[in-house]
Amino acid sequence: MISKLRTFLEMIKFEHTLFALPFAFVGAILGAVTEGNRLPEWSECGWILLAMVGARTAAMGLNRVIDKAIDGRNPRTAMRAIPAGLLKSKDVLIFIVISLIILFWAAAQLNSLAVKLLPLAVFFLVIYSYTKRFTWACHLVLGLTIGLAPLGGWVAVTGGITWTAIILYVTVALWTAGFDTIYACQDVDFDRKEGLHSIPARFGISRALGIARSLHALTAAGFALLLIMTDLSWWYLAGTIVAAGLLLYEHQLVKPNDLSKLNAAFFTMNGVLSTVIFAFTFIDLVVVRTW
Repeated sequence: MISKLRTFLEMIKFEHTLFALPFAFVGAILGAVTEGNRLPEWSECGWILLAMVGARTAAMGLNRVIDKAIDGRNPRTAMRAIPAGLLKSKDVLIFIVISLIILFWAAAQLNSLAVKLLPLAVFFLVIYSYTKRFTWACHLVLGLTIGLAPLGGWVAVTGGITWTAIILYVTVALWTAGFDTIYACQDVDFDRKEGLHSIPARFGISRALGIARSLHALTAAGFALLLIMTDLSWWYLAGTIVAAGLLLYEHQLVKPNDLSKLNAAFFTMNGVLSTVIFAFTFIDLVVVRTW
């Protein structure tokens, strides 16, 4: 079981939880300060962390099970654990069930709205993996799914949803859709051959990168809008400027005729970006105001 767990965590890239987790805590801190003039309690942070781990683990596990046949035919993914025979689907399903139990347990410790929204969250976790079979807008669906991280953090500490929470949700959704569009460029030939849908497969790599740039321009605008709608100060502004710079650099790394730096653009830049936004939000709303 320990060996299977290790293989499972490697398969779902558990370390990439870093993409969404910082935004969950951005939502929690911003929601607590904006709506309650307080900071999140340690217990709330712990349950948010547990819920995020459960949600992300279940989502990636579901994706690997649902896409096992497609992964087996794609040279880039053929060595993933299930198509390579390192794990059986039933083994992965056990870990998925455990992850969903953890998610429901954590949500139940927070508030009633968090529990009521769980069916919607699980729906997005499941439906995303199927969308590439029928729509090139699959990247937007992934965005709406990962955007639940900051929205969930907000709901966890406030028990409600405001326009500020929605702007944060949409901003993270656009950011995710943008970097997922970039990531999909490496599979454009395979997707077309298999009849799978994506923005690069539908519009071509050059136009897809242009769409990703537009999505990330809207992301930067969304971060700026949060500054106007809340009591965030110049510390947060500094973070958004750094984040915008990271987005610009990300798009410098990938070219229509050169995707050799795609992994750096996808993994490194976006992991740093989410951490930067969290760090500057934390400094602004926690460190500076506490002192």
